[in-house]
This record gives sequence, C-alpha cells and structure tokens, in this order.
Amino acid sequence: MKGKPPAKNVDEYLAGIPEPARTTLEHIRAVIRSVVPRDTTEVISYGMPMFKYNGMLVGYAAFKSHCSLFPTGSGVRKFQKELKGYSTDKGTIRFPPDKPLPDALVRKIVKSRVAENKEWD
Repeated sequence: MKGKPPAKNVDEYLAGIPEPARTTLEHIRAVIRSVVPRDTTEVISYGMPMFKYNGMLVGYAAFKSHCSLFPTGSGVRKFQKELKGYSTDKGTIRFPPDKPLPDALVRKIVKSRVAENKEWD
C-alpha cells in the first residue's frame, strides 16, 4: 500500500495490510503454498509478495479498493474463460478484498505457472 516503507518480507507486508484484504491475501497465500513445489521461495519483488520457482511464478497485493493476483507468464491469457466477471489485463487479475478468487481457480493457475517454469529447467 502507498505511503509505507517497503516491507522486508512477506509477513511484514501482510501485517501492514488492513482488513478485510489481509485475511483475503493470507488465504490466497495459503492456497498458493498448498500447490507449489517444496523448494519454492517467497520474496518481496516490486514491493509485493511473489512466489519464486525457477523464476517468478505468481504474486499478489492489496490496493485501496481491490486485491490483485499477478500470474506471470500466460497466467491471465490462458484462463480467460474462468476469469470472466473479473477485471483483468495482461498480467493482473483484480478482485474485491472481501471476495477472494475461488481456491480451485487459484490452484489451477498456480499449477499451470509451475508447469511453465519447469519447462525452463
């Protein structure tokens, strides 16, 4: 969120997010963690939490009036049908802070991103 010094780690980032966005992002984080490979790391990149596995996988952030999921690679384009009804652009999926993306969709996007990044191995 604007006006704050950048977070040093993901827990610090989340601690600075107001409700209901904090709970939503903590949930998104848990869903992502449930499907990424064990050696995936979490970093702060461009001021937001990102999961890294053989390159950037997916990030998430809170803004004043929405939350976003940032599936790098083809994450948005590949799931256009499932994302109907959400505000999207090339690398961003926006959703209300009190209405997270469905868990099954997040898992599907993340698994797809992991597969893409494995191709670079």
